[in-house]
Amino acid sequence: MSVKQEFNISVFFKWLVLVVIISIAAGSLSALFLSLLNWATQYHEHHRRLIYCLPLAGLSVGLLYQYWGQDTGRGNGLVFDTIHDPKEAIPFRMTPLVLLGTVATHLFGGSAGREGTALQMSAAAADQLYKPFKLDRQGRSILLIAALSGGFSSVFGTPLAGAIFGMEVLFVGMVPYRAILPALSCAFLSAWITGLWGVGHTNYQIGVIPELKFSLLLFSLLAGAAFALAAVLFVKLTHLMTAAFNKIFYAPLRPFAGGIIVLLLVLLPGMYQYTGLGIPQILESFQQISAPQDFALKILLTAITLGAGFKGGEVTPLFFIGATLGSALSLFLPLPTGLLAGMGFVAVFAGAAKTPIACTVMALELFGFPCAAYVAIACAVSYFLSGKHSIYNPKFAKQFL
Repeated sequence: MSVKQEFNISVFFKWLVLVVIISIAAGSLSALFLSLLNWATQYHEHHRRLIYCLPLAGLSVGLLYQYWGQDTGRGNGLVFDTIHDPKEAIPFRMTPLVLLGTVATHLFGGSAGREGTALQMSAAAADQLYKPFKLDRQGRSILLIAALSGGFSSVFGTPLAGAIFGMEVLFVGMVPYRAILPALSCAFLSAWITGLWGVGHTNYQIGVIPELKFSLLLFSLLAGAAFALAAVLFVKLTHLMTAAFNKIFYAPLRPFAGGIIVLLLVLLPGMYQYTGLGIPQILESFQQISAPQDFALKILLTAITLGAGFKGGEVTPLFFIGATLGSALSLFLPLPTGLLAGMGFVAVFAGAAKTPIACTVMALELFGFPCAAYVAIACAVSYFLSGKHSIYNPKFAKQFL
């Protein structure tokens, strides 16, 4: 839509049709992805020796991208660059490639997340529509923002946070107002459609939330500072690992080498629990105090996995890192274990992704409104203290002002 274009009924119905199509695509793709991911996780749990094949799985994924997906290898970076500076359409083959790559990562025991896959699948599918619907530059950007919102909300079951995330992650400090309605609509419709497929989401329970006191809010500030440090450590180590693996000239050998390193680490006593999504450990961190080293070891394995070029996302590992760190902090801070775990769950993500508003809203959708003050403080502090360190490195887009 052009900035100067006046509202008319044809434009309204065009965007209504687009929103419905994007939502069906995002919700259905996320349902398929989550189902395959659940299968891969469960199958790996019953066949743990598959971890020995992780290097070969990495080599296979590397070869797949080398010969059929070089133009999609930048993943989220390609999606974000297209939103800010639309050029050629995002290749649709990004959808099956990232789906297969992520399922393989989890099937063979890599440490990665899932949001990156959902974002890329939704964006690649949605971008095929801009030519048939004759969207201009700004309309195409709005289309992709809506797709990101739909992908995020459907994979996590948090529509409000998904709608905000699709805008906040791309335009730090700005609000692309023209994208609000499409993003909100796609977020809610996509999450609903995923539910229609019978795919559920993990239920997290914080438990006891103390009454607001000034002293407890001060302790929330301290916790937020710890979460910021964890976010910076994750971002810097992931970038360091990426740079180190990029020195391997032949790209398919990068995940092969990374797979060998992850395998050797996982063979050490007590390291296996840091593979995969780590949902059981996240749930446990809300109920009992996590070991102080849990968050650091998850950072290490995830940084190697993603830095080597395995497919997946950063967000669920960040949930793991934040929840276990928060849980461990209850040894030192006079706040309930479940509350600190919930604060860390979203605050480390807020610092690493530069999305404090989306993360605060996500906490309200997942944990309920009573935790609002605590998580808002933790997310804000983590965001500010983590500085410019970001897993996404978003740009500013002035065309929406």
